[in-house]
Amino acid sequence: MSGMTEVSSLTGRLLVATPALADPNFDHAVVLLLDHDEEGSLGVVLNRPTPVDVGDILEGWGDLAGEPGVVFQGGPVSLDSALGVAVVPGGASGEAAPLGWRRVHGAIGLVDLEAPPELLASALGSLRIFAGYAGWGPGQLEDELVDGAWYVVESEPGDVSSPFPERLWREVLRRQRNELAMVATYPDDPSLN
Repeated sequence: MSGMTEVSSLTGRLLVATPALADPNFDHAVVLLLDHDEEGSLGVVLNRPTPVDVGDILEGWGDLAGEPGVVFQGGPVSLDSALGVAVVPGGASGEAAPLGWRRVHGAIGLVDLEAPPELLASALGSLRIFAGYAGWGPGQLEDELVDGAWYVVESEPGDVSSPFPERLWREVLRRQRNELAMVATYPDDPSLN
């Protein structure tokens, strides 16, 4: 198996921060990988809601954003830029993607926020707006995986639009069929054990 196929396989998966991950930017983070290849990786943190309403910064998109209808902090890079991630029901089945939406993985894709929102309104199952993103240079994420900083698990379309993002870290781990389900029960502060 060539290194290339190995590297490209994480797009659309979730990175779930392990208790060993020391970076406060990613404490208990659940990251959806939107792009992962030999040039590096890009993702958005799914469980960092901000107090800012989507409608306050992106006119017309507020009504389409799922609960909570706020902007999420997608990561520490480019905090002044917005990324839209949306689930298009049936989008995985090979029918033509709606204009202004680009498939990333299965039914999950990126939204062109320059497009008129009404163009996409009928097609979108759920929309989440992120300020900033998480980025890794070539090989950087692989090194972190080797160091045990992240669990890599399958994403589900509902993860993008979880109405209770603060519960997402535990919920994602809890649904795993292996010892990861146990990690979900750890107290937030390991010194309490």
